[in-house]
Amino acid sequence: MTDTQAGPALQALAADIAACRLCAGATSPLPHAPNPVAVLSSTARICVAGQAPGTRVHASGRPFTDPSGDRLRQWMGIGEEIFYDPDRVAIVPMGFCFPGQDARGADLPPRRECRAAWHDRVFEAMPQLRLVLVIGQYARGYHLAHVRGESLTATVARWREFLDAGESQAGPVRLPLPHPSWRNTGWLKSNPWFEADLLPVLRTRVVALL
Repeated sequence: MTDTQAGPALQALAADIAACRLCAGATSPLPHAPNPVAVLSSTARICVAGQAPGTRVHASGRPFTDPSGDRLRQWMGIGEEIFYDPDRVAIVPMGFCFPGQDARGADLPPRRECRAAWHDRVFEAMPQLRLVLVIGQYARGYHLAHVRGESLTATVARWREFLDAGESQAGPVRLPLPHPSWRNTGWLKSNPWFEADLLPVLRTRVVALL
């Protein structure tokens, strides 16, 4: 499901994404029927730019309906009523469909077809965005391509630089974050500055933009 809060042009783009079947006809097709999940908006000033839907989101058709979403909303300091309001928050993962899992049960990387076919068009259609939360390495590769090769920890540790740079140029601030998955609980314990220093600033920004 692809939700939208938008004028006719963005609504048409959202409809095209919802009907996308590129991966169904790919050389290595999805292991299931495509189910694109994204929230486009012509009014939201905040965008959550994540990785790709997991199994729960694939089933629900609603982004971040899992423990990762609970942690992300806690990071942002907002509840579901705001997070799922397309007037206020857009949600654009790097892969719109659940990519499947590897032999160990871990989610596969986002499909490349989405980025090539949709992402430039989506972000060009949402010029009102003021803050993009760049979650995880795959989103970082698109939104912060100039730091390619740097560790995620090093990139997130430079968060103040990204805030300052975004405020001095056109376009939204792009703030790198680790993925809120439970798999990163150890990272959070090893990097206490993230919760102590970064998150209070993030919550202040979110409230101001809402």
